[in-house]
Amino acid sequence: MSLLDRVSTLLRANLNDMVDKAEDPEKMLKQIVLDMENQLMQVKTQVAIAIAGQHLLEKKRAEHEQQGAEWRRKAELAVQKGHDDLARAALERALSHDQLVQGFAGQAEDQKHEADNLRQALRKLDQKLSETRAHCEMLVAEHRRAKVAGRATRARQIIGADQEHTMERMKSRVQIQAAENAATAEVMAPESLEEKFKALENEDKVELLLNEMKSRRARITDGNAA
Repeated sequence: MSLLDRVSTLLRANLNDMVDKAEDPEKMLKQIVLDMENQLMQVKTQVAIAIAGQHLLEKKRAEHEQQGAEWRRKAELAVQKGHDDLARAALERALSHDQLVQGFAGQAEDQKHEADNLRQALRKLDQKLSETRAHCEMLVAEHRRAKVAGRATRARQIIGADQEHTMERMKSRVQIQAAENAATAEVMAPESLEEKFKALENEDKVELLLNEMKSRRARITDGNAA
């Protein structure tokens, strides 16, 4: 991929889509900025090389124009002196330089066109880099806020679950303690009035049964004695 193709790819890059697909958005954004900075430096270098090449070609064209003009001057001098053969040779040299002038002029024009394209790419990339830096800062801030919000949500969920579990444990302990207290109160409670009368009635029944048993025993004893 040529330099301008790589620059064009960077200029068309959609940061939002790339962030959505990235496993580590912050790392990816930093890498994008770094790539653009590297490409910007390469474009600057290529612009400088293209401009230098254009100047060199224009210098070569100018030199051959001067040499062609010089050979024409010599051809005129030869004609004035009556040396047609020297005039022909000078004109041939002049024509040779004219061809070189055309060649260097065409190359210089191509080089100028390339330099202009690189300058335009440099301006666009420099602008895109500035926008990308600002956009990256915003996206990184949003990503960090999202991470913090996610951690906060998870923390609330964990705390909520812990609180619910703790409340259930406390509720169970309260219920158990209440049952124990009720049982203890039942065991330790003093006898009610009804229970006291019931106890007295039971004592009377016991005494009645005992007297009956003694009476039967006495009748049996007396019968045996007779």
